[in-house]
Amino acid sequence: MSDSGTADSFRILSWNIERGLQFAKILEFLRSVEADLLLLQEVDLNARRTRCRDVAADLAHALKLNYAFGMEFQELSEGTAAKPAYHGMATLSRWPIARARVIRFRRQSSFWEPHWYVPKLAAFQRRLGGRIALVADLTIHTRRVVSYNLHLESRGNQALRLEQLNEVLGDCRRHVDQSTIVVAGDFNFHAGSGDAAAMLRDAGLRDAVELPGTSTTPPRGVLSHGHAIDWIFVSELLEFRGRVHQDVDASDHYPVSAMLALNKTGHTR
Repeated sequence: MSDSGTADSFRILSWNIERGLQFAKILEFLRSVEADLLLLQEVDLNARRTRCRDVAADLAHALKLNYAFGMEFQELSEGTAAKPAYHGMATLSRWPIARARVIRFRRQSSFWEPHWYVPKLAAFQRRLGGRIALVADLTIHTRRVVSYNLHLESRGNQALRLEQLNEVLGDCRRHVDQSTIVVAGDFNFHAGSGDAAAMLRDAGLRDAVELPGTSTTPPRGVLSHGHAIDWIFVSELLEFRGRVHQDVDASDHYPVSAMLALNKTGHTR
Protein backbone atom coordinates (compact mmCIF):
# COMPACT_ATOMS: atom_id res chain seq x y z
CA MET A 1 0.00 0.00 0.00
CA SER A 2 1.20 3.52 -0.64
CA ASP A 3 1.88 6.01 2.13
CA SER A 4 -1.64 7.36 1.84
CA GLY A 5 -1.99 8.01 5.56
CA THR A 6 -5.52 6.66 6.12
CA ALA A 7 -7.32 3.44 5.26
CA ASP A 8 -9.75 5.12 2.85
CA SER A 9 -7.13 7.04 0.85
CA PHE A 10 -5.22 6.25 -2.31
CA ARG A 11 -2.77 7.87 -4.69
CA ILE A 12 -3.54 8.23 -8.40
CA LEU A 13 -1.03 9.12 -11.08
CA SER A 14 -1.63 9.98 -14.74
CA TRP A 15 1.22 10.11 -17.24
CA ASN A 16 1.80 10.14 -20.98
CA ILE A 17 4.94 7.97 -21.03
CA GLU A 18 5.89 8.68 -24.66
CA ARG A 19 5.55 5.03 -25.75
CA GLY A 20 7.81 3.80 -22.95
CA LEU A 21 10.96 4.87 -24.80
CA GLN A 22 12.81 5.47 -21.53
CA PHE A 23 11.52 2.33 -19.86
CA ALA A 24 14.13 2.08 -17.10
CA LYS A 25 13.60 5.70 -15.99
CA ILE A 26 9.81 5.31 -16.14
CA LEU A 27 9.92 2.20 -13.97
CA GLU A 28 12.31 3.81 -11.51
CA PHE A 29 9.99 6.77 -11.01
CA LEU A 30 6.84 4.64 -10.72
CA ARG A 31 8.52 2.50 -8.08
CA SER A 32 9.48 5.61 -6.11
CA VAL A 33 6.06 7.27 -6.18
CA GLU A 34 4.14 4.13 -5.06
CA ALA A 35 0.85 5.12 -6.68
CA ASP A 36 -2.14 2.82 -6.20
CA LEU A 37 -3.85 3.62 -9.51
CA LEU A 38 -1.84 4.47 -12.64
CA LEU A 39 -3.40 5.83 -15.83
CA LEU A 40 -0.78 5.75 -18.58
CA GLN A 41 -1.07 7.06 -22.13
CA GLU A 42 1.08 6.33 -25.21
CA VAL A 43 2.00 2.77 -24.25
CA ASP A 44 3.67 0.53 -26.84
CA LEU A 45 3.07 -3.13 -27.56
CA ASN A 46 5.59 -4.95 -29.79
CA ALA A 47 6.97 -1.79 -31.42
CA ARG A 48 10.52 -1.72 -32.74
CA ARG A 49 11.16 1.72 -31.17
CA THR A 50 10.63 0.20 -27.69
CA ARG A 51 12.50 -3.06 -28.38
CA CYS A 52 9.27 -4.99 -29.06
CA ARG A 53 8.31 -4.76 -25.39
CA ASP A 54 4.84 -5.28 -24.03
CA VAL A 55 5.31 -2.08 -22.02
CA ALA A 56 2.07 -2.35 -20.02
CA ALA A 57 2.64 -5.98 -19.04
CA ASP A 58 6.30 -5.39 -18.17
CA LEU A 59 5.48 -2.41 -15.94
CA ALA A 60 2.61 -4.26 -14.24
CA HIS A 61 4.81 -7.30 -13.59
CA ALA A 62 7.67 -5.21 -12.20
CA LEU A 63 5.34 -3.17 -9.97
CA LYS A 64 3.20 -6.19 -8.96
CA LEU A 65 0.00 -4.48 -10.14
CA ASN A 66 -3.07 -5.60 -12.06
CA TYR A 67 -3.49 -4.00 -15.48
CA ALA A 68 -5.69 -3.49 -18.52
CA PHE A 69 -4.52 -2.37 -21.95
CA GLY A 70 -6.64 -0.60 -24.56
CA MET A 71 -5.43 -0.57 -28.19
CA GLU A 72 -5.55 2.89 -29.75
CA PHE A 73 -3.61 2.41 -32.99
CA GLN A 74 -1.85 -0.25 -34.98
CA GLU A 75 1.55 1.29 -35.78
CA LEU A 76 2.18 0.36 -39.41
CA SER A 77 5.90 1.15 -39.46
CA GLU A 78 6.76 -0.47 -36.13
CA GLY A 79 5.78 -4.13 -36.54
CA THR A 80 5.66 -6.89 -39.12
CA ALA A 81 2.88 -8.76 -40.91
CA ALA A 82 3.44 -11.72 -38.61
CA LYS A 83 3.71 -9.65 -35.43
CA PRO A 84 1.98 -6.26 -35.68
CA ALA A 85 2.77 -3.39 -33.32
CA TYR A 86 0.21 -1.43 -31.31
CA HIS A 87 0.01 1.75 -29.28
CA GLY A 88 -2.55 2.54 -26.61
CA MET A 89 -3.43 3.13 -22.99
CA ALA A 90 -2.76 1.15 -19.83
CA THR A 91 -4.46 1.29 -16.45
CA LEU A 92 -2.53 -0.33 -13.59
CA SER A 93 -4.15 -0.92 -10.21
CA ARG A 94 -3.25 -2.24 -6.80
CA TRP A 95 -6.78 -3.62 -6.68
CA PRO A 96 -8.33 -6.16 -9.11
CA ILE A 97 -9.88 -4.64 -12.22
CA ALA A 98 -13.39 -6.04 -12.37
CA ARG A 99 -14.09 -4.95 -15.93
CA ALA A 100 -12.34 -2.93 -18.63
CA ARG A 101 -13.69 -1.56 -21.89
CA VAL A 102 -12.77 0.94 -24.58
CA ILE A 103 -14.68 4.00 -25.79
CA ARG A 104 -13.52 4.55 -29.36
CA PHE A 105 -14.52 8.12 -30.12
CA ARG A 106 -17.06 8.55 -32.87
CA ARG A 107 -15.28 11.57 -34.31
CA GLN A 108 -11.61 11.13 -35.24
CA SER A 109 -8.92 13.03 -37.12
CA SER A 110 -7.95 11.56 -40.48
CA PHE A 111 -4.38 12.82 -40.04
CA TRP A 112 -2.94 9.44 -38.97
CA GLU A 113 -4.55 7.35 -41.69
CA PRO A 114 -2.34 5.73 -44.35
CA HIS A 115 -2.39 7.47 -47.74
CA TRP A 116 -0.88 6.25 -50.98
CA TYR A 117 1.41 9.28 -51.21
CA VAL A 118 2.77 8.95 -47.64
CA PRO A 119 5.45 6.26 -47.14
CA LYS A 120 5.12 3.82 -44.25
CA LEU A 121 8.15 5.17 -42.44
CA ALA A 122 8.44 5.68 -38.68
CA ALA A 123 8.80 9.46 -39.10
CA PHE A 124 5.30 9.71 -40.65
CA GLN A 125 3.56 7.60 -37.93
CA ARG A 126 1.02 6.00 -40.28
CA ARG A 127 -1.62 4.18 -38.21
CA LEU A 128 -4.87 2.28 -38.21
CA GLY A 129 -7.34 2.99 -35.42
CA GLY A 130 -8.27 6.09 -33.48
CA ARG A 131 -8.29 7.90 -30.14
CA ILE A 132 -9.89 6.16 -27.18
CA ALA A 133 -10.72 6.27 -23.50
CA LEU A 134 -9.92 3.12 -21.50
CA VAL A 135 -12.60 2.59 -18.85
CA ALA A 136 -11.87 0.38 -15.82
CA ASP A 137 -14.16 -0.65 -12.96
CA LEU A 138 -12.53 -1.22 -9.58
CA THR A 139 -13.52 -1.58 -5.94
CA ILE A 140 -11.33 0.61 -3.75
CA HIS A 141 -11.88 0.42 0.01
CA THR A 142 -15.37 -1.09 -0.60
CA ARG A 143 -16.32 1.78 -2.94
CA ARG A 144 -16.88 1.27 -6.68
CA VAL A 145 -14.57 3.48 -8.72
CA VAL A 146 -14.87 3.95 -12.48
CA SER A 147 -11.70 5.33 -14.05
CA TYR A 148 -11.54 6.92 -17.50
CA ASN A 149 -8.03 6.94 -18.94
CA LEU A 150 -8.18 9.19 -21.98
CA HIS A 151 -6.03 10.57 -24.75
CA LEU A 152 -7.76 13.27 -26.77
CA GLU A 153 -6.68 14.08 -30.30
CA SER A 154 -3.48 16.09 -30.77
CA ARG A 155 -4.40 16.94 -34.37
CA GLY A 156 -7.49 18.80 -35.49
CA ASN A 157 -9.18 21.71 -33.75
CA GLN A 158 -10.49 22.36 -30.27
CA ALA A 159 -14.03 21.46 -31.30
CA LEU A 160 -12.88 17.90 -32.05
CA ARG A 161 -11.28 17.48 -28.63
CA LEU A 162 -14.33 18.93 -26.88
CA GLU A 163 -16.56 16.50 -28.75
CA GLN A 164 -14.39 13.58 -27.66
CA LEU A 165 -14.44 14.83 -24.06
CA ASN A 166 -18.21 15.21 -24.19
CA GLU A 167 -18.50 11.57 -25.24
CA VAL A 168 -16.55 10.54 -22.14
CA LEU A 169 -18.68 12.74 -19.89
CA GLY A 170 -21.85 11.29 -21.37
CA ASP A 171 -20.64 7.86 -20.31
CA CYS A 172 -19.66 9.19 -16.86
CA ARG A 173 -23.19 10.40 -16.21
CA ARG A 174 -24.43 6.80 -16.33
CA HIS A 175 -22.31 5.96 -13.27
CA VAL A 176 -21.87 9.14 -11.25
CA ASP A 177 -24.75 8.48 -8.81
CA GLN A 178 -23.53 4.98 -7.88
CA SER A 179 -19.75 5.30 -8.23
CA THR A 180 -16.74 7.50 -7.67
CA ILE A 181 -15.50 8.77 -11.04
CA VAL A 182 -11.90 9.47 -12.10
CA VAL A 183 -11.29 11.12 -15.48
CA ALA A 184 -7.60 11.60 -16.22
CA GLY A 185 -5.10 11.63 -19.02
CA ASP A 186 -3.63 13.66 -21.85
CA PHE A 187 -6.33 16.14 -22.86
CA ASN A 188 -4.10 17.90 -25.40
CA PHE A 189 -5.57 21.24 -24.28
CA HIS A 190 -6.05 23.33 -21.14
CA ALA A 191 -9.09 21.83 -19.43
CA GLY A 192 -9.04 24.16 -16.43
CA SER A 193 -10.97 26.99 -18.06
CA GLY A 194 -13.45 27.80 -20.80
CA ASP A 195 -15.88 25.32 -22.33
CA ALA A 196 -14.00 22.24 -21.09
CA ALA A 197 -14.06 23.40 -17.47
CA ALA A 198 -17.78 24.15 -17.70
CA MET A 199 -18.50 20.72 -19.21
CA LEU A 200 -16.53 18.96 -16.48
CA ARG A 201 -18.23 20.98 -13.75
CA ASP A 202 -21.66 20.19 -15.18
CA ALA A 203 -20.76 16.49 -15.09
CA GLY A 204 -19.98 16.77 -11.36
CA LEU A 205 -16.19 16.58 -11.74
CA ARG A 206 -13.50 18.77 -10.26
CA ASP A 207 -9.77 19.25 -10.65
CA ALA A 208 -7.89 16.98 -8.21
CA VAL A 209 -4.44 18.52 -8.80
CA GLU A 210 -5.53 22.17 -8.56
CA LEU A 211 -2.43 23.59 -10.26
CA PRO A 212 -4.06 25.02 -13.39
CA GLY A 213 -1.17 27.26 -14.40
CA THR A 214 1.51 24.60 -14.04
CA SER A 215 2.97 23.20 -17.26
CA THR A 216 2.73 19.42 -17.67
CA THR A 217 5.07 19.30 -20.69
CA PRO A 218 8.69 20.48 -20.81
CA PRO A 219 9.56 23.56 -22.87
CA ARG A 220 10.80 22.85 -26.39
CA GLY A 221 13.57 25.26 -27.25
CA VAL A 222 14.55 28.57 -25.71
CA LEU A 223 11.45 30.48 -26.81
CA SER A 224 8.93 27.66 -26.31
CA HIS A 225 6.99 27.17 -23.11
CA GLY A 226 5.43 23.97 -21.87
CA HIS A 227 1.68 23.44 -21.77
CA ALA A 228 -0.85 22.43 -19.11
CA ILE A 229 -2.54 19.57 -20.95
CA ASP A 230 -2.49 16.62 -18.49
CA TRP A 231 -5.28 16.52 -15.91
CA ILE A 232 -6.99 14.50 -13.19
CA PHE A 233 -10.68 15.19 -12.49
CA VAL A 234 -12.69 13.40 -9.79
CA SER A 235 -16.13 13.20 -8.24
CA GLU A 236 -17.05 12.57 -4.60
CA LEU A 237 -13.46 12.66 -3.42
CA LEU A 238 -11.46 14.83 -1.07
CA GLU A 239 -8.00 15.73 -2.37
CA PHE A 240 -5.14 15.80 0.12
CA ARG A 241 -2.68 17.28 -2.36
CA GLY A 242 -1.83 17.30 -6.04
CA ARG A 243 1.46 17.59 -7.83
CA VAL A 244 3.05 18.00 -11.24
CA HIS A 245 6.35 16.08 -11.14
CA GLN A 246 8.50 18.47 -13.14
CA ASP A 247 11.70 16.84 -11.89
CA VAL A 248 11.00 13.71 -13.96
CA ASP A 249 12.64 13.67 -17.42
CA ALA A 250 11.57 10.22 -18.66
CA SER A 251 9.01 11.45 -21.22
CA ASP A 252 7.84 14.48 -23.18
CA HIS A 253 5.13 14.89 -20.50
CA TYR A 254 5.46 15.26 -16.74
CA PRO A 255 3.51 12.89 -14.48
CA VAL A 256 0.62 14.40 -12.50
CA SER A 257 -0.60 12.86 -9.26
CA ALA A 258 -3.04 13.42 -6.43
CA MET A 259 -3.64 11.86 -3.04
CA LEU A 260 -7.36 11.22 -2.74
CA ALA A 261 -9.64 10.22 0.12
CA LEU A 262 -12.96 8.53 -0.46
CA ASN A 263 -15.94 10.52 0.77
CA LYS A 264 -18.00 8.04 2.75
CA THR A 265 -21.10 10.24 2.76
CA GLY A 266 -21.39 10.20 -1.04
CA HIS A 267 -21.18 14.01 -1.29
CA THR A 268 -18.33 16.27 -2.28
CA ARG A 269 -16.64 17.83 0.72
